[in-house]
Amino acid sequence: MIHDLELLDALSNLPVSNYEGRVFRVTTRLGDPVAFSQSGGRWAIDAEKEGGCPILYTSKTKEGAIAEVASCLNLLTPVPRRSLKLNQIEVSLDKTLQRTVADFPNLGIDREQYVRRNYSQTQKVGAAINLLELDGLIAPSARWQCDNLMIYGHRHGIDEKLEIVDEQEIPYAEWIEFADSGQWF
Repeated sequence: MIHDLELLDALSNLPVSNYEGRVFRVTTRLGDPVAFSQSGGRWAIDAEKEGGCPILYTSKTKEGAIAEVASCLNLLTPVPRRSLKLNQIEVSLDKTLQRTVADFPNLGIDREQYVRRNYSQTQKVGAAINLLELDGLIAPSARWQCDNLMIYGHRHGIDEKLEIVDEQEIPYAEWIEFADSGQWF
């Protein structure tokens, strides 16, 4: 992967900080809430591809975590009618970048494409974040009025915290409401 040098330069000049706190992640009832995704997504390229890395998608609010997963499951035919598990995770990160919607134009991210699941530019940003050896990104959710925290697996240190502190079942009738809530981004 050839990185965009202007993007790398812009990102490398932004302030980073450590992050400690609790975040939320929704999984299937038997899913591992701290298993990093290998298949990429909005903020990462598939880990098997050049520039890719494992990533853990979390949300700073439980509603945000539910809305993210509900929006994906709502795209399936038929929509699964199973309970999910809401996990609360205590995390610590060493070098985290935080961005807002106002920062999107400087990163080449179009807000409409962000909501429509066009990941081309956000994946470039994620690959640059990984190359710059940052371990986290806080960015707005595309599905709820909150921030999400993405943890980059190649950069998250073994001495950093990633601990499940609570879990609860979310019945189908509860999470499906988020899929049609109209409170997305």
